[in-house]
Amino acid sequence: MADARLELGDYGQEYLGPPWILGHRGTPREAPENTLSGLRRAIDVGLDGFEYDVRACRSGEAVLMHDARLERTTDGEGALAERALPELFRIDAGSWFSRRYVGEPVPAFEEALDVGDAPGRALPMHMIELKERGLVDGIARRLAELDPAPKVRVASFLRDVVIEARDAGLATMLLGVRATEEDRRFVRDERLTAYGVGPGGWRVPVAEQDWSFTERWGWSVDSPEDLLEACRAPLAGFNTNEPYRALAARALVQLAPEDDGDYPVQPPYLYVEPEALDDEVRSRGEWYGSWVQEARVRNPFPFHVNVRCGIFVRNGAFDIEGLPLHFDLEPGEERHVPFRLSGGSRSPGGDPLFAVLYRWKVATTTSETGPEMRAGGRLLVDAPMPRLRRLVADGLAQRVTLLRERPDEPPASMTVRIERGELFVSIENPGDLENPHSIVHLDGELVRGGRGLRLRLPPGFGQAPEGIPFSCGIEGERGGEPALRRWAGGVPGGLGQGFPGRLVSGVKA
Repeated sequence: MADARLELGDYGQEYLGPPWILGHRGTPREAPENTLSGLRRAIDVGLDGFEYDVRACRSGEAVLMHDARLERTTDGEGALAERALPELFRIDAGSWFSRRYVGEPVPAFEEALDVGDAPGRALPMHMIELKERGLVDGIARRLAELDPAPKVRVASFLRDVVIEARDAGLATMLLGVRATEEDRRFVRDERLTAYGVGPGGWRVPVAEQDWSFTERWGWSVDSPEDLLEACRAPLAGFNTNEPYRALAARALVQLAPEDDGDYPVQPPYLYVEPEALDDEVRSRGEWYGSWVQEARVRNPFPFHVNVRCGIFVRNGAFDIEGLPLHFDLEPGEERHVPFRLSGGSRSPGGDPLFAVLYRWKVATTTSETGPEMRAGGRLLVDAPMPRLRRLVADGLAQRVTLLRERPDEPPASMTVRIERGELFVSIENPGDLENPHSIVHLDGELVRGGRGLRLRLPPGFGQAPEGIPFSCGIEGERGGEPALRRWAGGVPGGLGQGFPGRLVSGVKA
C-alpha cells in the first residue's frame, strides 16, 4: 500500500480549487525548503503553486531564505545580510536535508519566478513572504517585467511592508497568527487583497464577522481537521506542509459536498512511556512502544465504497498486525478497525500515518437536478498517529527525565510544577550540555528562558481532561556545537520535530 500514496489521482490531484493549495516553502518533507527543487516538486505533485520566503543579501539581491542566518538550512555560517550574491552561489542549501540534494543552491528571487514556466502548463501561484523591509521596489519591478504575469500574493507580518506593496500595485496579504478585530479593520480600511492566519486561526469569534471585502487565507495548514475546515469554508487558499493530505481534503469536499461530519479517518494517539521500556528496547531508542489500538473509519460519500486500511511508516521501524484490511461501507456507515503496532525511533518526529484508500465503481447519486452518474474512482485519505508523552503536574516539583536520542547521552532532567494558574519549569541536570537554557512548548507557543521559566497557564486548563500541548527541553552546546535535550516532540519549533506531549492538571478542585 505504500506505493498507492504516490500514484496519480489517488490523493485528488485532478480536483481543482477553490481553495488554492500552495506548498509551504516548497515541499519541505520531500526536498529542502526554499529551494528550486522544492518548488518544482510542489508543481509535480499537483499543487496550485508554492509559498516561499524572501530576504536580501549584502549586495541587495532578493534570495529565498526563511532565517536571517545561514546555519539551519545551508552549510554556511553567519548572517545572510553579510554575504553577497556571488558568495551564496558557493553555499550548499541541500546537503543538510539529504545526500540527494548535495549542491542545491540558494535561489535568487528571479529563479523562483521561472519555476513552472513551461509550454502547455498553467503558471503556478506565488505566495511571496517578505521577511524584512526594503524588498518591495525590486520585487515589484521584476514582476512588472513578466508577460504573462503569474498570480501573486505578496505577504508579510509587517504592516508597513504590506502597505508599501499595495501602493506599488501588488496583490497583498497581511499575515497574523489568529484572526483579530484589529486586523480585520486594518485589512478593510487599507483595502488589502488578502489576510492569512496560522493553523486554527479562523476558529475565533471574529471569524463570524464580515470578511467579504478580502480573501481569507491560511498558512501551515496541516492537520486533518484544519484542512477539512479550510476546504469546506472554503478559504481562498492556504499553504501546507502536507500536500497529499491537502489535495485529498479538497477532493473529499468536492466529492461529498453535503457531508458535514468530522474527518472520516480518526486514528488513535500512541502514548509513549520511555521509563517503562525494558533494557533491550531502550538500547534501540526511547521513542518506542507497543500499542493495541483501533481507528475509526467513516464513509463520507453518498455512494457505496470499498475500503482498504493500512499504515505508512514515515520514520523508524514498526511491526504491524491486523492490517492491511479490506471491507465495504455504505453511505454514512462507519467501522472501528483494530490493529497492533510496535516499534519506534530514537527521536520524535515522522509519526506513522493511518491511511484509507476509498474505491468506488460507477455510482448513481441524487442532486437538486435529479439523478447523476458518477464515474468510478478512488481517493487516499490519511491522518497521523501522534506519539505522545503525558505528564500529570501539581504543586510539588516533579522530575521529568529527558530523552536519550543518542546511545552515549548521559541522563538529563528538568523539574515541573504548577501553582495558582502558573507553570514553573527549571533545569535540574543539563547532562552533557554546556551553557544550558530552558525551552518550553505550551499550548502552541514556544518560549525560551534561562535556567527556568514561569508561564501563565491558559484559562480552563484545570478542566481539560486530556490536558494541553506541552513539552520542555534544554538547549545548549556540545563540543562548541548547538545541541538539544528534550522531554518529547514540539521543541524546537518547526517541521519534523514531532508532536508535543500533554500536560494534565493533578490539582484537586
